[in-house]
Amino acid sequence: MWFMILAGTGWKLPTPDSYGTNYVGKLRKPNNTELKKLEAGNVRFYLINLPDCPPLGLESLRVDDSQIQASSYLRTGLGPHRGRLNMQAGIEDGDLYDGAWCADYKDRHQWLEVDALHLTLFTGVILQGRNSIWSWDWVETYKVQLSNDSVNWETCMNGTEEAIFEGNRDLETPVLGLLPVPTVARFIRINPQTWYSKGTICLRAEILGCRVHDSNDIYSSEQEPGSKDALDFRHHNYKEMRTLMKSVAEKCPDITRIYTIGKSYMGLKLYVMEISDNPGKHELGEPEFRYVAGMHGNEALGRELLLNLMQYLCSEYKKGNQRIVRLITETRIHLLPSMNPDGYEVAYEKGSELAGWAEGRYTFEGIDLNHNFPDLNNIMWDAQEIAADASKVSNHYIPIPEYYTKENATVAPETRAVINWMQDIPFVLSANLHGGELVVTYPFDCTRDWAPQENTPTADDAFFRWLASVYASTHLVMANPDRRICHYEDFQLHNNIINGGAWHTVPGSMNDFSYLHTNCFEVTVELSCDKFPHVSELPIEWENNKESLLVYMEQVHRGIKGVVRDKLTKQGIADAIIKVEDHGHDIRSAADGDYWRLLNPGEYKVVVWAEGYIPSRRQCTVGTEPLPSICDFTLSKTPIQRLKEIRAKGGKVPQDLQLQLRALRLRKLRSNGVTLCSVRSC
Repeated sequence: MWFMILAGTGWKLPTPDSYGTNYVGKLRKPNNTELKKLEAGNVRFYLINLPDCPPLGLESLRVDDSQIQASSYLRTGLGPHRGRLNMQAGIEDGDLYDGAWCADYKDRHQWLEVDALHLTLFTGVILQGRNSIWSWDWVETYKVQLSNDSVNWETCMNGTEEAIFEGNRDLETPVLGLLPVPTVARFIRINPQTWYSKGTICLRAEILGCRVHDSNDIYSSEQEPGSKDALDFRHHNYKEMRTLMKSVAEKCPDITRIYTIGKSYMGLKLYVMEISDNPGKHELGEPEFRYVAGMHGNEALGRELLLNLMQYLCSEYKKGNQRIVRLITETRIHLLPSMNPDGYEVAYEKGSELAGWAEGRYTFEGIDLNHNFPDLNNIMWDAQEIAADASKVSNHYIPIPEYYTKENATVAPETRAVINWMQDIPFVLSANLHGGELVVTYPFDCTRDWAPQENTPTADDAFFRWLASVYASTHLVMANPDRRICHYEDFQLHNNIINGGAWHTVPGSMNDFSYLHTNCFEVTVELSCDKFPHVSELPIEWENNKESLLVYMEQVHRGIKGVVRDKLTKQGIADAIIKVEDHGHDIRSAADGDYWRLLNPGEYKVVVWAEGYIPSRRQCTVGTEPLPSICDFTLSKTPIQRLKEIRAKGGKVPQDLQLQLRALRLRKLRSNGVTLCSVRSC
């Protein structure tokens, strides 16, 4: 980015050899291609090419409420602390959590002030209107003022005149205003000049600036937060994502495999990275795990975290990190970094601060993938209501309704691809990575009777709460009791976890579909307040989430697992039903007969049956350590099933089977009230 620097501005000009100490300090020296000295008559000026300065962190909350001041404010809920880019308002208008800073007076003397705490090279301001469904308020033009002491202010100049910056023309679109001359200061003020004629002075903002070295700053030696892991911390578009995944596969060919599960509406492939000690094959007894990110294309952090995770698992495996080696050896891991690549490309083009709150959220067709899966909840609940015995209604593997499979159904190709993926692989555990909040939600997401908010637990509510708590309690920001709430809901009241329906109802969610149509338990993780963090925030966000990502994967080994086999052939039995007594949710065995049932520690009575087999029952114990308890089952075929198979092959019925069939007929006659007697006694 090229900036013009005029002589006589009151601060030192850079030379081809160094930067002035009041200018950019710790930034690297420019080379000859980055610094141009120009002269026109008696006027001398420089053009300097500076790196794009990052946001100070109003949106990401790195800037504390105490650093934001204002000339006045309409009420507490519209105070200066609410003047953050993409701040979302609560449903109730006029509460403590409104969607902007709004001045109490409508004049040109109002301002919003930000203290950067350190000398900063300010380069720009991003402005947004007020987030509200009731009011239309935004600033149309503004001035920028700078100060080193918050007492003496200088207005940003455009040549010899005070610079007037273009603001907003609607509520949500972020508008960038670059300073004509990047200026070093500690404080910055946004001074509205005009605003929407039918509204008032309201704004949300982000400030762009690079920190400057200052020998008088007692905190100048503080280490900037980051990560020690050597990962590719940047936002990757579709092409760059493919390149990175390929590079990981080339570094770790023995444990990785890249495959696709389908294409987006615009033809972009949905790539998955598999990480396993035997990639490409389901191993008997080894659970399948998945992470899915990018369902909403503008929620970009999950995408980058999964790309980070691929690199990390590869490098740590090669180093011999025993935790990672054990995880990869005992688990088949699948990472889908971008479920909605079309939406992401739209957001990526705008950039992290300019994409706004919704740009790229939906697919190219305008479909919200978070509501696009079959609503199996109401199918199950409706069947339970009309059934004479609700316990007889199927509580798992609920089939997809016919209307959903029709060609004219509003179903995104991305959704169909993920459903096919779920049906192909016997996933046990999953998490769906989102952004814009700090909370982990668990099923059910859809409420009964379409209530807008209502706690709607599953039969496995206790274990879902455990899963959500595992991620939330190890996330460095969620676990911080002093953290600021993101927008208007304080999830710390619930230990940063919440039932999806208790937050807001989501019919057709992937979490609910996964639970009701497959064996897989799935939660949603809202990773950060900022949906699309600036590239400078990515190392910090990786550290915030690294342990959570790892420990959550390890939960796939809790509960019981085993193999359901045929007693005679010793072969695995597919689709055997595994029922835990007093748990109203069953699962089924995979193609090889192996199964995994996630459970909290305790004693459980487990019954297994399959078509044509006599049910088997046994007691299974789950310990407190994160290791599965082995609970195998051997099933014997029913006499009738054995007879059918022998007759189909034209074989001779063995004597033991003849006796079993005779005993079966006698029991049936007795149950029907028929008196049995011998020839002598009748």
